[in-house]
Amino acid sequence: ELLERVKEGGGENALLRHTQRNQKLFVRERLRLLLDHADFLELSPLAGLHMPYGNVPAAGCLTGIGRICGIWCVFIAGDATVKGGTLYPIGVKKQLRAQEIAMENRLLSVHLVDSGGAFLPLQSELFPDKMHGGRVFYNEAIMSAMGIPQVAVVCGSCVAGGAYVPTMAEESVIIDKIGMLFLAGPPLVKAATGEDVSPEELGGARLHSQVSGCSDHFAPSEKEAYECIRNIVSTLNCEPVPEQDRESDSPLYSPEELLGLAPLAYSYTLPVKLILSRLVDGSRFQEFRATYGTTLVTGFGHVEGHLLGIVASNGELAHDAALKGSHFVQLCGQRGIPILFLQNTAPQPAGPASISQAEAHSNRLKAQASMMAAVACAAVPKITIVIGGCFGSDSYVMCGRSFSPNFLFLWPNARVGLVDSQNFPTVPPAGGWTGEELELKQLKANAFKPVQFSALSRLEEESSAFYSTARLWDDGIILPQDTRKV
Repeated sequence: ELLERVKEGGGENALLRHTQRNQKLFVRERLRLLLDHADFLELSPLAGLHMPYGNVPAAGCLTGIGRICGIWCVFIAGDATVKGGTLYPIGVKKQLRAQEIAMENRLLSVHLVDSGGAFLPLQSELFPDKMHGGRVFYNEAIMSAMGIPQVAVVCGSCVAGGAYVPTMAEESVIIDKIGMLFLAGPPLVKAATGEDVSPEELGGARLHSQVSGCSDHFAPSEKEAYECIRNIVSTLNCEPVPEQDRESDSPLYSPEELLGLAPLAYSYTLPVKLILSRLVDGSRFQEFRATYGTTLVTGFGHVEGHLLGIVASNGELAHDAALKGSHFVQLCGQRGIPILFLQNTAPQPAGPASISQAEAHSNRLKAQASMMAAVACAAVPKITIVIGGCFGSDSYVMCGRSFSPNFLFLWPNARVGLVDSQNFPTVPPAGGWTGEELELKQLKANAFKPVQFSALSRLEEESSAFYSTARLWDDGIILPQDTRKV
């Protein structure tokens, strides 16, 4: 339902204004004219969900990955039906993440510019800092130096700092009557000089194609602009990724059944091989150390014909499991095999109550630290999917966002947090309470009193998949049955 709401853009009035007054195509229609076929991975479509400065979506832009002329591209496209395409902090963050993906995977970048520029009341949150709006232009320069092509279409307003996006691209196209490029629009010119000037005179397509030279190509219509971009891409001398003839069998068990396997409670863990049998080609999985450290499942399998090393949570990440994981991750690094992490960590065990338990606890921590180092240093592509709960340090060990996986996706039921709000420690059988334990006991005892309930509900809310994806802590929520395709 949320994804459908996102596709509706900024609401009925905004859609009418976009198509009737401005005679413009919707952002997804533009992509359909550009892409080779309908397969398109939209990144973080729910970014901005219920954020303080807006509702679904507050990003004002769409990002994703698809192909033009057989060449994989990252797309950054303004959606002018959402607040005029004005950029809020989350929109800037979304653009920077797309550029990071382009640099990391050396993908051509395609900018479809239709934006009113930065939302000025929040300028302190999107302008001055290192990872704010100016970083977009810095990244464009660095990508050019790396030999990663960037092309742009001015298909609407291109105002203020955003005007540098097409002018820094290798080649740009501007569309007659609807493409406008200027640092400040007619109202500011009127306020500053008293002069009346039309948008077309100030920064229209003919001006920038014939006078300023800010645009390389003039397009009479949107359709012709996207045909022009496809022609430009064909001349970039980029080699299309060959369609390799891989054997790709469907799993023996239907991926649709993953809807019934996605765990809803986190006081237990689901046997992860039930998940794997519905993910890997032919349900074939070559397990590594099958009978050792069984709370972590490791091994090799193919997904859509691609060989992967798989590291999947199967319970508490104990000492033996972490040692096995460390060894397996290093193995994948040596062989150059990409790694898929499936996170569904068990609730953290209680702290040690005896010397022997303390020793076991220390050994587990050392083994987990070893696995963290192996994950951080493995120079292979890493994709992480949170299929259930992900709590505490297990997030780091299993390649959470802070360990920079190439991509991180969540199932809708996923929960990510420092602790699991549904599994607080139980009352100790004897002895006194520490200050923290007493506070926790009171919190649970008073859970339904207004003040205390708000604290619990906040913890619950902030660990949900939707809270995470709204803030771009991941690359999007995906439906379980689509996991193989994604």
